Amino acid sequence: MGSSRPLSLGASLDSLDAHFERNLTENVNMVSLKFHEPNGVLDQGHQTSSPVRRDVNRSLSGVKFLENDDMDLEDGNLEKDRNKMVRSNKVVKIQNQALLSGLAYCLSSCSMILVNKFVLSGYDFNAGISLMLYQNFISVVIVSILSSMGLISREPLTWRLIKVWLPVNVIFVGMLLTSMFSLKYINVAMVTVLKNVTNVITAVGEMYLFKKHHDSRVWAALFLMIVSAVSGGITDLSFHAVGYAWQIINCFLTASYSLTLRRVMDTAKQVTKSGNLNEFTMVLLNNTLSLPLGILLIFVFNEVDYLYTTPLLRRPDFWLVTTLSGFLGLAISFTSMWFLHQTGATTYSLVGSLNKIPLSIAGIVLFKVPTSLENSASIFFGLLAGVFFARAKMREKSQS
Repeated sequence: MGSSRPLSLGASLDSLDAHFERNLTENVNMVSLKFHEPNGVLDQGHQTSSPVRRDVNRSLSGVKFLENDDMDLEDGNLEKDRNKMVRSNKVVKIQNQALLSGLAYCLSSCSMILVNKFVLSGYDFNAGISLMLYQNFISVVIVSILSSMGLISREPLTWRLIKVWLPVNVIFVGMLLTSMFSLKYINVAMVTVLKNVTNVITAVGEMYLFKKHHDSRVWAALFLMIVSAVSGGITDLSFHAVGYAWQIINCFLTASYSLTLRRVMDTAKQVTKSGNLNEFTMVLLNNTLSLPLGILLIFVFNEVDYLYTTPLLRRPDFWLVTTLSGFLGLAISFTSMWFLHQTGATTYSLVGSLNKIPLSIAGIVLFKVPTSLENSASIFFGLLAGVFFARAKMREKSQS
């Protein structure tokens, strides 16, 4: 519609002007002929000097001026319409990018936990350290390839940076391993609820280490998390003491990783060439440094004998699923950065909390977890407490 209007308007103005000018020219010629008839000579050269001709020229220029005004006005309206269309297209594009990145982040994070659960429980794979080692190896390979192709930027891994980062990496490896061990024995929904305890430990650590004070809403949400975790454990029909013990250790290690990372980040930035430390560098650091430590732990926990005897390593479908888990682990890093860039920390935090609800439901349905009404209520209560905690943290951050 926008392109047809000016064309038709322009065509009508041109035809009107041509018709009007032709009539005026004919009138001018008639006046000129009448003016010079007594001499019996048709003096074409004097036509332009005729006062009538000058009046006609002024009339013609007035018509052209009005036409140009109309065209300028139309062009201005077209330009405004074009600008509105560009702005609306940008808004739609941004909204689509935010929605797409959010879906990608939720899908990758949910899939990672479900695939790990399937490998450890579905296949009954009893080598969690080896699984972690393989997943981290895949991440190192992919990040190195993308970096060599120039698709991502990262800092070079110098000895100074490695020495600064090593304490964080030890906690990182412990965090991954205890997560693997607990996931083997506990259902996905209860793991999700028990992970809320990490927020409680982190908040206490922030208060003592960084002198950070939280408002009453945050503490109320943390209290609800503790209540839901305890009630969920009591009503858990598939309760496993070993799994719960590993999960409690995981909560402490995850909180320790978060708190230690804040201290080490500033020091690590000082030893890099650019003075920055992006997500890709941290992914490469953590996964690269975890490889030698993981190999050592395989021998310490005697997983080598199990790997020699298990028939799973001779099954292509098992390798396909474990390789997928490695790609999903890296996909979480990429999609979380993409989603955070498209939205912000507030939306990212809230979606991360809401994401646990479909994850818990999927875990119960896919793995046919025996549950009761009391346990389901405790799980749902814990998930809502997580959302309430995210909202309280947002409000606290906006007030500060």
